[in-house]
Amino acid sequence: ETQRSAEEVGGWANAHLMRLALAVIYDEKEDEFRTFYEEDTNRLVQELVSADMVIGFNLERFDFRVLSAYSSFDPAKIKYLDILSYIKERVGYRLSLNHLASATLGLEKTDNGLQSIEWFKNGRLDLVERYCRSDVEITRRLFKFGSENGYIVFMHKSGSLVRLPVEWQLEDLLQDGH
Repeated sequence: ETQRSAEEVGGWANAHLMRLALAVIYDEKEDEFRTFYEEDTNRLVQELVSADMVIGFNLERFDFRVLSAYSSFDPAKIKYLDILSYIKERVGYRLSLNHLASATLGLEKTDNGLQSIEWFKNGRLDLVERYCRSDVEITRRLFKFGSENGYIVFMHKSGSLVRLPVEWQLEDLLQDGH
């Protein structure tokens, strides 16, 4: 989650100016969530670089750009799957995490990023962390569903539910990289 919105920094092209409020990761091997604050960014980057695989939603266009303002962050050193990029390549347009979670898992996000920024500005990092952790858990569950079932679901522009085949076998991803 960030400290500033796209509007506050002059648009999405300036995501590197949004500043990190906090980040939450889930470590599958350790079966635990970990939270990183802005002062922990170097440690966060080391975690990402040393991970077998980083799975996220909108990593390329958002998370990696925000982190690029810190240290010598180089996404090329990370094995990752950006679920949003994967989906956009297949359907031709972007779908929100909330849309996919609702259609595939019957789950809704707890809030939104703009609310998170307000919480940050009001010193409510506990609420920012809870929201971020929830997004990480939804992303994790969406990935697991796709891995186990070979598809995820989305609502087509025509209004019909569509099964989108996915090839998210972790072993294959680890061999292929991103």
